[in-house]
Amino acid sequence: MEATTISSKYQVVIPKKIRERYNLKPGYKAVFIPFEGTLRLVFSPPIEQARGIFPGIDTNVEREEEDRI
Repeated sequence: MEATTISSKYQVVIPKKIRERYNLKPGYKAVFIPFEGTLRLVFSPPIEQARGIFPGIDTNVEREEEDRI
């Protein structure tokens, strides 16, 4: 288990071991989720990294009702 300290500016440094273990990179979003009296921290990579995760998906979907006419 790794620990860190909240700075006077309310900033937290993610320990190097954690960054390396979970392959965290600059640009990831951190989401704080309250859960049963604790605070969970979940990281989300930038949306640009999602490109190509569904190979073969039809991207020509008509999204608006007026496009279907």
